[in-house]
Formats: sequence, structure tokens, C-alpha cells
Amino acid sequence: MNTSQYTPVLLRSRPDRDYKKLDTHLAYGGMRAVRRALRMKPEEVVETVKKASLRGRGGAGFPTGMKWSFVPKRHDKPVYVTVNADEGEPGTFKDRYFLENDPFPVLEGTIITSYAVGCHTAYIYIRGEFFKGIRVMEDAIKQLYKRGYLGKNILGSGFSLDIYVQPGAGAYVCGEETGLLESIEGKPGRPRNKPPFPAVVGLFGGPTIINNVETMADVRLIFDLGAEKFLSMGLPKDGGPKIYGISGHVVKPGLYEAPMGTNLKSLIYDYAGGIRNGKQLKAVIPGGLSTPVLKPDEIDISMDFDSVRAAGSMMGSGGIIVMDEDTCLPEVLKRVTAFYHHESCGQCTPCREGTSWMDRIMDKIIAGKGEKGDIDQMLRVAKQIMGKTICALGDAAAMPVIGFLTKYREEFEAYIENGGCSH
Repeated sequence: MNTSQYTPVLLRSRPDRDYKKLDTHLAYGGMRAVRRALRMKPEEVVETVKKASLRGRGGAGFPTGMKWSFVPKRHDKPVYVTVNADEGEPGTFKDRYFLENDPFPVLEGTIITSYAVGCHTAYIYIRGEFFKGIRVMEDAIKQLYKRGYLGKNILGSGFSLDIYVQPGAGAYVCGEETGLLESIEGKPGRPRNKPPFPAVVGLFGGPTIINNVETMADVRLIFDLGAEKFLSMGLPKDGGPKIYGISGHVVKPGLYEAPMGTNLKSLIYDYAGGIRNGKQLKAVIPGGLSTPVLKPDEIDISMDFDSVRAAGSMMGSGGIIVMDEDTCLPEVLKRVTAFYHHESCGQCTPCREGTSWMDRIMDKIIAGKGEKGDIDQMLRVAKQIMGKTICALGDAAAMPVIGFLTKYREEFEAYIENGGCSH
């Protein structure tokens, strides 16, 4: 495949252009999308996003325009928009690129979204450890206020909007949309029961639309390029380009933009240069740490939400983690169980106790004290977590365990028998 045939439109950073400056953004078509959207009726903006078939880039892949349409037509509380910039999924690093290097596309998308749903107060919820991203985003917002793109009567349109940056506290569970809302309200980041869904009852009890950073950049792109052009850059039910973060044992790890539905095998071997040092591929996590692992004979698939799900995994955030033949998978799974045990908020018993239990079993196995029944015990615990928690963290903790132990059981059995990996 000739990867040079596609010209990136989201990853536009260049060493000779400082996209953190509004003047640079304006020089290359910046705020054109906002101007176009503000000349439309809000309902026309929503329909345009639906026409573009944009699906949320945060992991769930829910149709963005449909989500916007869930905001009640009649309500007695303010409408809010929140941008989920709490990028805590291991193996995922695409949103951080925008926060630190190119903030204005995200802010343009936020303005357009807010206009579409009748919001006048929006929040950018940024992971607390992203110190640079917080500074860059706050400075970008100040620049927009000074030039009349934020505040009262934006560009004479009659529409007013204030945007605030809200740093998080470093909890993975705050990447879940209702945990994020609880955190903004000053409460512990513990997810809420749904329904009601945030679009009906969200931040401070008002209708709230929550979209991911990359999703907001795509919203801007729809109104910059047009819905039909955006749709043509992806699939009929999954429009637009996608940013894939490829890490692990590849020759060229990094961020790659490609049309939605680009083949996973091609992303690894053509875009990222294949497995480093001439090694053989052993395993691929396709969408961030929480998604089930794929074996080498399972990666010849389209990287889109529906196709990866059909292959038994999830595209999630598009964070592709590649592991070569020398990788000790029990040690990988130990890192997984430790992470989810640490990040469980403790609200749901199956998750609180189950993640602890799985992590203790992996501790025992890694210490060379594993027993024959440990694998089946972990599988039983993982399956008892699935579908029994308020938010998806429980499933996120269970799915990698089930995937690794099912597809690579022989390696785990050998590790228990030998007290370690053979290489």
C-alpha cells in the first residue's frame, strides 16, 4: 500500500507552523467552519453532522448527531457541553496531540456543538497530569475571547458562549462520561446509574452533551470540508478519517491518520513499518488496553467500530498496542490487572472485589506460585464482573483477562508449570 496517497487533515502539525497561535490557525482556514455553522439554523447543524455519519471517537462509537438530537426541545435548565479530554486509556495518546499542539480545531468543534444544542457554557475536562495541555488550551481560549470568537454575540451572530478548562484529578474512571460530570461538580468521580442519560439529565441537572477531543476536531472538519467530503473519507456508516496511535514493538511507533476502515494489518506493517528487529508478531491490542487481544491471524480486518467488534474485539480509541514474539504475556496481563485494580472507584462490588481478586491471582502466578486451577478461577471471576457494574470499567478490566487467558492459555499454563516465561 502506498501510504503517501492520503493527505492528513487532522494531524496537520509542522515544525514551521505554530498552531498554538490563533493567527497561524486563521492563516490556514481556521474559524471558517464556525462562520459557516453560525450562518445555519441549529437544527441544520445537527442534520449536517448526521449526514456526515460521524461516530464518537472516544471509544463507544455512538453516532454524534443522534446524541445531539437527544437534548430535549423543552427544558427548564441550562444546556451544557463538555469535552472529554481525560485521556487515561493505556496505549492511547491521540487527544494529547491536539491539547498540546493544535487546540483550535477542538475549540471550533466545541463552539459548533454548543451552538447546535443551545449551550452557552462549555467545559474542557482535561486529565490533571496534562500540565502542558492545560496551559495551551487555556491560552487558546484567551486568544479566542480577544478576537470575538468567544463571549457575547460571537461574530455578530447573536450566539454567546463561555468555555472553561476544568483539570481532572487523574482518575481513569473520570473518562467515563458520568464520572466526568461528577468530578466537574466537585464530587468524587464515581459514575452514575443510567438512565437518565446525560443528554437529558447531566451536568448540574441540565441536559449535557459530552464529546471526545478527536470528535470535536472532526465536527470542525465537517463544516470546513462539507459533510459529503467528510463522509467520503471513511465508510458509509462511519464517516471521516481516524487517528490511530500505534505503540509497542513496531519500527515507527506514533500517531497515524488514515481513512476510517483502514486495514489493521496495513496500519502495522505499511504505516508503522512492521515489527522491529525482524521479529514475528505475537499479539495485538487494537483499541487501547481495555480491548480484547487479537492473534496474528486475526488482524487482517478493517479498523472500524463494526468490523473490529465482529472480529471479537473493539476499536475503542484506536490505540494499537503491538507485541512481538519475545513478549511474556503473563507479565503483560499482570500490568493489566494491576492497572484496573488500582483504578476501580470501588462503587460496584463485582468490580471492586473482582479486580482485586484477579490481581492477587496474577501476583501469585508472577511470583512462581501459580496453581493449575488459577486460570479457570480468573476466567470465572472475569465473567462474573462482565455486565454487572454501573460503568464500563468492570467490562474493561474483564475483557483483556478473558482474551489473554482464552487465546494464549498454553503460555499461561507453561508459565505456571515452569515458574516463568521460557524466553
